[in-house]
Amino acid sequence: MTDVPPLLLAIDDEPAILTIVERFGRQMGFEVETRTNPAAALAEFSKLDPDVAVVDLQMPELGGLDVLKAIRAANPECHVILLTGNPTIDSAIDAVKLGARDYLQKPIDFGRLGRLLSEVVDGMRRRERLLRVEADVAGDFECEGMIGRSTVMQELFDSLRRYAPHMRSVLVTGETGTGKELVARGLHRLGPRRAKRFVTVNCSAVVETLFESELFGHVRGAFTGATETKVGLFEHADGGTLFLDEAGELPLSVQAKLLRAVEYGDLQRVGSLDTRRVDVNVIAATNRNLRAEAAAGRFRTDLFYRLSTIEIALPPLRDRREDIPYLAARFIRECAARVNRPITGLTQSAERLLFNAPWPGNIRELRNVLERACILSEAGMITERDLASALTSRSPVRATDADDAPDDRLSTLQRRQVERVLEETGGNKSEAARRLGISRRALYRRIDEMNLTP
Repeated sequence: MTDVPPLLLAIDDEPAILTIVERFGRQMGFEVETRTNPAAALAEFSKLDPDVAVVDLQMPELGGLDVLKAIRAANPECHVILLTGNPTIDSAIDAVKLGARDYLQKPIDFGRLGRLLSEVVDGMRRRERLLRVEADVAGDFECEGMIGRSTVMQELFDSLRRYAPHMRSVLVTGETGTGKELVARGLHRLGPRRAKRFVTVNCSAVVETLFESELFGHVRGAFTGATETKVGLFEHADGGTLFLDEAGELPLSVQAKLLRAVEYGDLQRVGSLDTRRVDVNVIAATNRNLRAEAAAGRFRTDLFYRLSTIEIALPPLRDRREDIPYLAARFIRECAARVNRPITGLTQSAERLLFNAPWPGNIRELRNVLERACILSEAGMITERDLASALTSRSPVRATDADDAPDDRLSTLQRRQVERVLEETGGNKSEAARRLGISRRALYRRIDEMNLTP
């Protein structure tokens, strides 16, 4: 964290409470500003820009919930802790729904308040550290959304920088969700054709009978429905880069023409006898093993060798787990801004769960899970409970995309989670159920189904 200490703003109409909170906050390492008038505090809020606000729920001029709403509207990243002398279940629920970090009863439990303030400081430090590292390691690829501090990703970035100025055809391989299109865009942007077009075609989404027309174009009257001449994607990308996503889905019937276009830059529009010359870099991406597909006769061997002049293999997320915290920091920041939620990071238990999850869907799955967790979260940090719910409701991934079937992986993940929480709570079923966000009966059922030792 920077040398500037975090700022705590305390708002309460009782000066004695403010004195105690101020003294405690300074002991915790905070700069502290106190205000007895909530309206005046809100008028100064933008100027003060506090990291934490401790707000009394019941004040004569302006209620704590209204202050909470105003703070959230002004700065969703400010953590708000509400204080009350007359707690009710309804007010606690309202506070959490509106985004309060926590809800404390007077007289103040300073042990609990201290833990909350420590969590805020720890979260700020983690976030700042991740943002610094993210800026340092992303370098040339940051604008494409590529983040990687791991050795394998740093080596990949170095390879991309070397390949980009000289590439003609590149094959990018990797499991679903590993970021193949990001690599393609990074190569294009670092190469000499960065000012020209980057054209994408999803080969799995094109009807087989229209492939030739899509790639090479057609002349008027070439087939039924060809009412006018159409330029193909190769011509559209002339001078730039054509990205063939899911290249393993290319039909054999079009591969011979594709080979000539990649190798010599020659193409013919459907229905035309004229040969046209284009100058295009081609990047193909696939999650299939094209070498095996070629050996089985499902992909032209000569086209495979031409496309794989340079071959780049992307690692699955499970082989670069040290990058997960940095990816998570980026995704949480983007999602929190998009949905206007005051979420600044993950609790430590949520970080552990995130790190140990199998991620068969790789980075795409990680992003989707964190987006769901941001929506589910009712506080300033994503908790283990939020993350467990998001993981449980994630979309299924085909077993062929990973070593194990997703159901088996999810069962293993849930078992580890239940075992860990039981261990952390010393076998206290009520506390374990509370942390897991389920009833005691549901916990007992899971213990029985998983054959765990109570």
